[in-house]
Amino acid sequence: MTESTRALLTVTGTDRPGVTAALFSSLATLDLEVRDVEQVVIRGQLLLGVSVELPSPDDLAKVREKVSNLGRALGVWIEVALAPGGDQAMTRRGEKPHHVTVLGRPLTAEAVAAVAKAVSDLGGNIDAITRLSKYPVTSLELRVSGVESDPLRTTLSALATGHRIDVAVERSGLARRAKRLVVFDVDSTLITGEVIEMLAAHAGREAEVAAVTAAAMRGELDFADSLRHRVAALEGLDAVVFEKVRAEVTLTPGARTLVRTLKRMGYRCGIVSGGFTQITDHLVDLLGLDFAAANTLEVVDGVLTGRVIGDIVDRPGKAVALRRFAEAAGIPMAQTVAVGDGANDIDMISAAGLGIAFNAKPALREVADTALNQPYLDAILFFLGVPSEEVEEA
Repeated sequence: MTESTRALLTVTGTDRPGVTAALFSSLATLDLEVRDVEQVVIRGQLLLGVSVELPSPDDLAKVREKVSNLGRALGVWIEVALAPGGDQAMTRRGEKPHHVTVLGRPLTAEAVAAVAKAVSDLGGNIDAITRLSKYPVTSLELRVSGVESDPLRTTLSALATGHRIDVAVERSGLARRAKRLVVFDVDSTLITGEVIEMLAAHAGREAEVAAVTAAAMRGELDFADSLRHRVAALEGLDAVVFEKVRAEVTLTPGARTLVRTLKRMGYRCGIVSGGFTQITDHLVDLLGLDFAAANTLEVVDGVLTGRVIGDIVDRPGKAVALRRFAEAAGIPMAQTVAVGDGANDIDMISAAGLGIAFNAKPALREVADTALNQPYLDAILFFLGVPSEEVEEA
C-alpha cells in the first residue's frame, strides 16, 4: 500500500483578520499543492482545515516546524497530521455530495443527533455544517457525502415527523442554485384562508362549502366537480363581494418577504389557483408576480351566476400552467419550484424540479420532494440554500 503524502492542517482559535493569509503565505515557501480548504467561524472562533499534497512523507516535519512557529505568533493552534489516503477516500471525495437542510422551531440537539446518526447508519459522512438562520426558525445546511439520494431522503423524511423538524435533501451542483421559477398555490399557501369559503360566508353557506373544500383537498372528491358544487352556492351574490373579500385576504407570514427576495435575486414568480381571477389579479398587483392562472366566476348584470367561465384550473390544469409559465420564461422544468398544500397540487408538485408541500395534506406530502411544516413561507428560501444574511441584504 502506498504511503500517504497528503497532510491535513487544522487551525483553531480566536478569529482575527490575516490568519488565513498568514497561513498560506507560510505554506507558499514550501513545495506544496493545495487540495482542499474549508473554513468556518462560530461566534468568533475559527476552524480552518487545509489539505495539502506533500512532495514526500518526510516533508511532514518541515510543515509542522513551519506552522508551529506561525501558530504561536498568531495565537492559534495548528495541528498537522497525515490525511487518510487510498482509493476509498478518493472515491468518497469524487462522489457528488448532497445538501441536507434541517429546520426546526426549536431545533433540538436530539433532532440534530438523530439526523447525524441516520447519515452515519447509511454509510454517509457529514463534511460540513452551516447555519442558515437562527430566528424565527433555526436552520442548518449539512453537506453529506458517501450516500445515495433515495435512501437518504427516505430515511430522513421518516425521522422528521417524530422530531418535529423539516428536512430537505438535494444533490449538490449547479441545478440546486439554478432554480429560476417559483410557482405557488394560493389558498392556504400564499394566503392563510380559502377564498371560496370567504365568498360563501357572505352567502351564509360557509360551513357547507368548507366541508366540500376539505374533502377535495384531501383528494376524496374530484376537484372540478367539487368546485362547480361550491360555486353554485354563490349564485345571487352581488359582485361587490369581491372588493370585500380582497380586503379580507391575509398573506401567509413570510410570503411578502419570500416573493420580494426571490424577485430581487432574479427569480420569476407565479401563482396557480383553483380560486378566482377576481381575487388573484389583486395578488399579482400586490406582489408584482410574473405569471398567474386561476378560474373566473361568471358575473351577469353585477350578480354572480354560480358558474365558472371557461376551462377549470384543476389538478392537471395546475401542472399545465406551470409548464406554460416555464416555457414562456425560457426556463427548463428542472429549474422550477412548486409550492402547494392540497391534493389538487399533486401534478404540479410532481412536475416541478423541486416540489414543496407547505403545511400540506398527507396525499401531497407523499409525493413532494420535501415538506415545510413551519408557519413561515419564507423558510422556503433555506431549502434553496439562501441564508438569512442574504435575505436581509436583498
